[in-house]
Order: sequence, then structure tokens, then C-alpha cells
Amino acid sequence: MSETQIELNVLASLDQVEAADWDACACPETEDGGRALDPFTTHRFLKAFEDSGSVGPGTGWQPRYLVAKADGMVIACAPLYAKGHSQGEYIFDHNWAHAYERAGGRYYPKLQMAVPFTPVTGRRFLTRPGWFETGTAALVQGAVQLASENRLSSLHVTFCTEEEVEAGRQMGLLHRTGQQFHWENRGYGSFDDFLGDLSSRKRKNIRKERATAQGFGGEIVQLTGEQIEPQHWDAFWRFYQDTGARKWGTPYLTRRFFSLAHERLRDDILLIFAMDGARPVAGALNVIGREVLYGRYWGCIEDHPCLHFEACYYQAIDYAIAHGLKRVEAGAQGEHKLARGYLPSPVHSLHWIADEGFARAVEDYLTAERAAVDDEIEVLTSYGPFRKTMSEDA
Repeated sequence: MSETQIELNVLASLDQVEAADWDACACPETEDGGRALDPFTTHRFLKAFEDSGSVGPGTGWQPRYLVAKADGMVIACAPLYAKGHSQGEYIFDHNWAHAYERAGGRYYPKLQMAVPFTPVTGRRFLTRPGWFETGTAALVQGAVQLASENRLSSLHVTFCTEEEVEAGRQMGLLHRTGQQFHWENRGYGSFDDFLGDLSSRKRKNIRKERATAQGFGGEIVQLTGEQIEPQHWDAFWRFYQDTGARKWGTPYLTRRFFSLAHERLRDDILLIFAMDGARPVAGALNVIGREVLYGRYWGCIEDHPCLHFEACYYQAIDYAIAHGLKRVEAGAQGEHKLARGYLPSPVHSLHWIADEGFARAVEDYLTAERAAVDDEIEVLTSYGPFRKTMSEDA
């Protein structure tokens, strides 16, 4: 039996691949009419970044999408970018860049297989069902070859799945771990059911925070799909600019991205707004997956005690319970999430370094870092708000 011949193409725009072909690899589960497991890797979501100018010339994120075909059929694809910096990634390699450049190397540009500005675990080697091994091998080999032929320092596959980690390690990629805070739905029927799993002190604290937040002088609303109107995006843009200016200096997303989100992504979006009459004063943007609610952005034009916790964490839990979602992922970093029921969970990335000596140094570092992350997750989990035994004071 002859080997399958794979054709691999590097695309500068998603206009060069049909949405149906891309999504047959990115979200084949939507054939039943349901939601995508990972809305971020869908053609519509990635193309909104591109069409809005959030990625592309002048952003440091230059699209180099990979598309693999067998007998004319798209069997695998990947969101790949040539990066001129390490911003908007959330698995940080700034120290690697500094060390490499101090040694006389040029770290940038590099290749990044990722969803821009999105610290969310999901498949990065997007393969049609039945093509995981062949498609993943083609994407890894193609990305490494692209980096090597262009004399780029490295390839980074960030927030990938554990299955992809195993496949990548077998192909010689380096494995890195980090951690985030996630809330897990243990079959709760209500927010009070969730509180019942917590120690008495933590339960009382959360109830107090919710009462404080909800007493800010207005009401908190949840909006999705056709409930979202153009003026809601005007308000959220103000919130996003305020947070982006404080966190990153310059916001990553353009105003046009939110206009495109209104046109193309409303059914994927949950907005949680704190309303003072008809005026939004704070808000959180979430993206809805088939099994997970993903908290992405928060901002405000007025400061009110505990409103951030309510809009970003507690309202997200309310929504997840009401809609039977398995988990809430509240974004990168933030140990303050621990006391609110979000426990540490590992996240993964894969790396290829062109320089063999530097690769060995990075590998040694990653071995030590993985052990440290495992220890940190164990310690942080022990400080979580959940009752240690069922007999503990409820």
C-alpha cells in the first residue's frame, strides 16, 4: 500500500481556504448543529482577527496559516503566525529571547502556532477526524521546515492539548507547563449547591461579595445572540480600552474587531453588563463553547466594590450551571480566583529551538520548571475554598 501524499501550503490569509474546509478540521463536531468545542479556532473567529487588522501588517502577528491536503481534501490546518515580539501570548518567553540575544543570536522573528491574544487551551493541530497522526505530523514537520528554511530561531505551539503534547514530544518538540485557574461544575443545580461544597468561611465571604456587588446601584444583565445590540459594543470598547491601556499599554484588538463580532460572532458571545439605568458602567466578555465558558475581557468606567468578582467570576458560574457547562476558564493568572472556587489547572505548550546548544539549555530549564509548576498546583489546591472532608462544618 503506497504512502498518502500530503500537500502542505502556507497561506497569508484565510481568504485562501474555504471556511467549510477549515472548520471540517477545526470543529467537526458542529455537523450536528451544536456549538464548537473551541470557538476560537473556527474560521469565523480567526478571520475576524485578520479582517479587523488585529493581526497582520504592523501588529507583529503576520499570518502564515498551514493547510495540509491529501488527494485534494483538506485534512489538517493550523493557526500559525510569524511573530516580531512576544506580546499577546501568555506563555512567556521573554527571558529566552533576552538570553539568546545576549549570546549573539536573533530571536525574532519566530513562529507561533496559537490563537492570538487568547490564553485558552484547545487543539492547535486541527485535523479532520481520522487524520490526527498523519495531519499532526504534516503540520509539525511543515512548521519546523518553514522556520528552518527562513532561519527563524524557534517555533512555539501554545495552549495545546495533552494529546498534542504527547504527539509533539514524540516528534522531538520540547514540553512546557504552566497553570491557570478554572472552575469545575460538579453537577451543581444552582449557585447555592456550589456554595455548599465550600468551607463555611469561604461561603460567607462569597455571599458578602455578591451582595456588595449587586448593591452598586443598578442591575447586572447577561446578553447573548440577538440581545446584543451595536451600542453594547460601543460601551464594551470603552471598557476594553481602559483595561488594555493599563495592562498592555496599547489594546491588542481594534475597534473593528468588535463590529465584526457583532456581525459574525454574537451567538458565541456572552456579555455581562452592570447597568446604571440605561448606561453600562462595567462589563465582562465571555466566549461560549460547547462545554466551557471562557472569560476573556473585563473593563469599567466606574469603580464599585466587588463588581469585578461578580461580573467575571460569579455571573460566569451562574451561566455555566444554568446551561450545563462543565467548566469556566477565567483567563490567565490571578491567584485571587482561588478563593472564589477557581482551582489551579495545568496548561501546556510545545517548542522547537533551531540552535542545538540553546535548545539543550531550554530543555534543562523546562524540566525544572515542570516540577516547580506541579508543586505550585499541589500547594495552591490545598489552599482552595472547598471543604476538605464531607464532615467539615457546612
